[in-house]
Amino acid sequence: MATTAVASFIIIIAVAISSGFRKELRDGIASISGDIQLTAPDLNIVNENSPIRRHPGFLPVLDTLEGIRSIRPAIYRAGIIKNGENIHGVLFKGVEDGTVDSLNVSIPKRLAELLSLHEGDKMLTYFVGEKVKARQFRIKDIYPDLLGNDNALIVYAGLSDMQRLNGWGPEDVSALEIIVDDELRNKTAMKEISDEVGARVLLYTPEDEDTVVASSALNKYPEIFSWLDLIDFNVLFILILMTVVAGFNMISSLLIMLFRNISTIGILKSMGMTDRSIAGVFLRVSSSVVLKGMLIGNAVAFLFCAVQSSTHLIRLNPENYFLDFVPVHVNVFQVIAADVVSYALIMVLLTLPC
Repeated sequence: MATTAVASFIIIIAVAISSGFRKELRDGIASISGDIQLTAPDLNIVNENSPIRRHPGFLPVLDTLEGIRSIRPAIYRAGIIKNGENIHGVLFKGVEDGTVDSLNVSIPKRLAELLSLHEGDKMLTYFVGEKVKARQFRIKDIYPDLLGNDNALIVYAGLSDMQRLNGWGPEDVSALEIIVDDELRNKTAMKEISDEVGARVLLYTPEDEDTVVASSALNKYPEIFSWLDLIDFNVLFILILMTVVAGFNMISSLLIMLFRNISTIGILKSMGMTDRSIAGVFLRVSSSVVLKGMLIGNAVAFLFCAVQSSTHLIRLNPENYFLDFVPVHVNVFQVIAADVVSYALIMVLLTLPC
């Protein structure tokens, strides 16, 4: 029973961590650039001369597309931040967020470390274009950056601040970012809905409006999605390995049980019980042991997930894992599926010596 409990614990933890990485990274990518991004055909979202309409004619058609959760405007602009003798290039993103006040910004933790910036500090920024513009922002808060790349640091500012900076009107934005439902955040579904969005945009764009193109997060961050696929493969390997280990351990336990009850088996056979009936008795006993072990393993795994989720006790190096903590997310359907598959495989293995 102990081996089954340990195997069940490891399987549930592996599934929860895989689901946690998938949720955290995909939510993080969606917050950076959306799941699907609509931009001008040149794809140059930082170009102050290539705005698109905030409320294009095709927008009502996209709102009715199943799986789309929201469509939000964004403005991008490259900037250079100077703090004392330290300077660093960043990407500003103007968002429509009630928590971002005029000339207040949210900066990534990595940028704060590089330039020795803190909440409440003033931040002088230069924007290079047809002419150099300077703005002094106030740091409202510091957020943990997902990608940890010094060359891809994003500062969040107010949408109206970026519109004034670019000399744009309230209808001008750099991109429209589409957020899709969680169940669509996989390679196959993402490609399908991205293609559907692109087709609808081309079909329903009015003649008096400029064309826009659709690109998905798959194209922007292929390395992250490939890394997630590798994690899923590792989880599948762990599931099979732990199930086989638990299964063969239960086989040895079943054989020991049979040897210890040889006299009982003889009595049962003399009373007319068939080999199949006797095997069924021992399989039911073994099944009870397996279920108890899985129940204990599940309970301990859920306790671990609750503690890790609330405390982030186990930390990671974000340079290697994108996150600075081990993420866990308990997907009830995945847990039930893992338990059912494990139980079924173990019981199949237990039929071998019978």
